[in-house]
Amino acid sequence: MTERTSTDWDRDQAERLDRADRAGRIDRGGRGGREVSGWAVGGAVFAAVLMMITGLFHVFAGLTAIIKDQFFVSTPNYLLTFDVTWWGWIHLGLGALLLVAGYFVLRGNVWARAFGILIASLSAIGNFLFIPHYPFWSLLMIGIDVFVIWALATYGSRRAPAY
Repeated sequence: MTERTSTDWDRDQAERLDRADRAGRIDRGGRGGREVSGWAVGGAVFAAVLMMITGLFHVFAGLTAIIKDQFFVSTPNYLLTFDVTWWGWIHLGLGALLLVAGYFVLRGNVWARAFGILIASLSAIGNFLFIPHYPFWSLLMIGIDVFVIWALATYGSRRAPAY
């Protein structure tokens, strides 16, 4: 009986894996065998951090609107007019949801990316409706929300690495 070396085992293992790959029995994470690029992973991590920062900004704006609603000035004759205190509660809720979603995207949860896209979309819509009260800030938040949506949507179906 001949003794097997580690090189023989590696060669045999590689041949078995190659046969299994050709037969389609190896799971590639839904990406067809492509590796996730560093830019995509970095974009998802950056989007998670931006979601948490944007969530804090929403919380601060919400608290400001609730506590001192005269801080925000409303544009006259705007088609959609809402009470600033009401907007404060909306921003406070969106901020809390963005913080939670950003944390779980950073942890690598796949469902959190879908939830993050949904909450970032609602944030963009809410900021669009908030334009008469704080135009520059609202447009800046919409731009950040669009980047977050793009980064989370283009990442793919594999889990993000947990940090």
